[in-house]
Amino acid sequence: MDILKLIKTRRSIRRYKKLTVNKRVIKRIIQAGIWAPSGLNNQPWKFKVITNPELEVLSKYTKCSQIIKQAVFAICVFLDKKRSYSRDKDLMSVGACIQNMLLFSWQMGLGSCWLGEILRKKQAINKYLKIDSDFELMAVISFGYPFKKSKSSRRNIKSFMFE
Repeated sequence: MDILKLIKTRRSIRRYKKLTVNKRVIKRIIQAGIWAPSGLNNQPWKFKVITNPELEVLSKYTKCSQIIKQAVFAICVFLDKKRSYSRDKDLMSVGACIQNMLLFSWQMGLGSCWLGEILRKKQAINKYLKIDSDFELMAVISFGYPFKKSKSSRRNIKSFMFE
């Protein structure tokens, strides 16, 4: 698919079909993420793949619990503080990593939803997953085959531009 079309058609999917996803596909999604740019090529990310029954427990850490419960799997994305050299730059790199995963999974026919509200409980999630405090939770992304695809729109490009 043309990259601009891929960008324009990607949506946040919050309902998934209960179809399994091949482990190779999950690895390829993470691989797409690690090819994101990072300052000094420090690659300051670490990942934890979550499946059932851990999805059920993870869902209790957010108001958006239904999205996680319905997912086939989720990927927790962490900032590796030991690899970090500039928090601002590293946060942008992690964002690029996440965007790569969202776009690649969409191209593979999977839906995803980048969850943010769950970050209010990041320390508790680290404790539950037995993840050291050197790794800061940056996002939880739910994945699965879309129950249904939705349409979206954007404002006119002029509304985003300074004159």
